[in-house]
Amino acid sequence: MADVPLDPEEERFWRALQRVMVMLPKALDDDLVRSTGLTLSEYVVLMHLSEAADRELRVTDLASLSALSVSRISRVVDALTKRGWVRKRRPAEDARGSVACLTAEGFGRLEAAYPFLLSSARRRVMDHVGDDLISPLADQLEGVVNHLGE
Repeated sequence: MADVPLDPEEERFWRALQRVMVMLPKALDDDLVRSTGLTLSEYVVLMHLSEAADRELRVTDLASLSALSVSRISRVVDALTKRGWVRKRRPAEDARGSVACLTAEGFGRLEAAYPFLLSSARRRVMDHVGDDLISPLADQLEGVVNHLGE
């Protein structure tokens, strides 16, 4: 099955998906930087921290959730720390790693940026997908994500 060529519609879908995967992060990043000064990576890190218990995560877990390499997440967390939006600490149970903690100022920055990301997401994607397709597409894409995580 893996070596069966894609039919024309599958090929069209695959190529469109590849373009979306390349173009969308750049477009969202450009919109966020222009409107808020935050990069998309910084926004995603703040978002994941805001959703975590006690608003903190091990940096390695944060890298995984954010789909960033360990070296990239370290640079992003360091940049956010310099701005006072994140604190880093050594966990008591394991001094080998570090934990990133969202500060109140960082949470405020995330809240202020959210409307701009929402606007960008609507303008760049949601306004171009029919309402009747949202739920089935979400189901399909979640299935792909779950398979990729196996």
